[in-house]
Amino acid sequence: MKINRLPKDDRTNGWSGVLPPRQANPALQGDATADWLVLGAGYAGLAAARRLAELHPDQSIAMVDAGEAGENASGRNSGFAIDLPHNVGSSLEELEGSHRFMRLARAAIDQLEGLVQAHNIQCDWSRDGKYHAAVSERGVKEVLEPTAKELDALGEHYEWIEKGDLTRRLGTPHFTRAIYTKGGALMNPAGLTRGLADSLPDNVKLFENSPVTEAIFQNGLQLTTPGGSVRAPKMIMAANGFSEQFGFFPKKFMHLAAHASITRPLTTEERAAIGDPDPWGLTPANAFAGITMRYTNDRRIVIRQGLNYCPSQRVSEAERQAIARRHKSLFDQRFPTLPDVTMDHTWSGFVCLSRNAAPGFGKMAPNIWSAVCQNAVGVTKGTFGGTLAADLASGVDNPLIADMESLGEPSDLPPRPFLDIGVRTRFQWELFRNRHEA
Repeated sequence: MKINRLPKDDRTNGWSGVLPPRQANPALQGDATADWLVLGAGYAGLAAARRLAELHPDQSIAMVDAGEAGENASGRNSGFAIDLPHNVGSSLEELEGSHRFMRLARAAIDQLEGLVQAHNIQCDWSRDGKYHAAVSERGVKEVLEPTAKELDALGEHYEWIEKGDLTRRLGTPHFTRAIYTKGGALMNPAGLTRGLADSLPDNVKLFENSPVTEAIFQNGLQLTTPGGSVRAPKMIMAANGFSEQFGFFPKKFMHLAAHASITRPLTTEERAAIGDPDPWGLTPANAFAGITMRYTNDRRIVIRQGLNYCPSQRVSEAERQAIARRHKSLFDQRFPTLPDVTMDHTWSGFVCLSRNAAPGFGKMAPNIWSAVCQNAVGVTKGTFGGTLAADLASGVDNPLIADMESLGEPSDLPPRPFLDIGVRTRFQWELFRNRHEA
């Protein structure tokens, strides 16, 4: 089968832009063979390849990625490893589902933290917790108070942070109230992805800048790239939304573009102007109207705002410049004492969502397994999805596989153009209805 749409790196990722240059692994050249194929070097693919290498130390794993580690969606997110479910129901079944997710997420975070420490991965990994914040009293009542009740039901510790203390902790008076939780982790996601790729076991060979142009799934598996081909009897699909191009999960995934900007480092005087707070991460009460923000260890401020339906998985330069201007305006509203702070980088990343928030996980064919569609929680869901896909493919009796399978399968989407009209209409309605959280 010919692959018609390929990932395209626009070289704008701000997280990698603040890191030292990295030498990519060579592209695939000539014809190669391996015992296993892993397609995609994001969190899921990296976790799958590492786990396969551990389980099969005498076997070879070939990993193929269209771009470079840290430049794809895994390196472009907001840098949160989230351990709590976004939405928790109050029924016993929903609460048990939340506990299953937390077991998976916390296992993934512990796994990543162990790798960061073992391989000295330079990604500013920290356990600073996160604030879930509301701008308005309505946001407090409609989102934060129900969230607190759900955390109580789960037996999870949290703190209410009132406006005065919140302003002191964040350096901005923009928010009314927040729930602070200690779990999870913050990091530079490009640094983490690079480090995971550069510390793979010796029996994993990573081919970067090797977009797959043709795939043959007969008599084993063969992936062809502009420079060569690689064959193996078994494969784990970890190409996220691009897995559709290979015939998997047709009409199951929605593709969104999420946009972010990062400032230059604040000066000593600028840090003092906002009270010299400790680093922090903040998620908004409403993801459509609100803004995800970070204050990083190197004293930069990250803004992620804007979520667009983007089936083309492309953002033009004109769009990027308009986004940069909007982010600067939003920054000025939140930090009026920092008028001279500029945005060093503005970039977009592509998010793959299913209609029912279920992952694309499991056995797809007798010799193909998948770990795709992390529904915007890629650091943790990708890590535990890839690890468990490798266990499933290897016949490992891991009890967490049942937890993963309990998350369900992606449901069908309406056909286009009805899907396009419905998604865009829903987005506009959500922005209007939640404008109090802007």
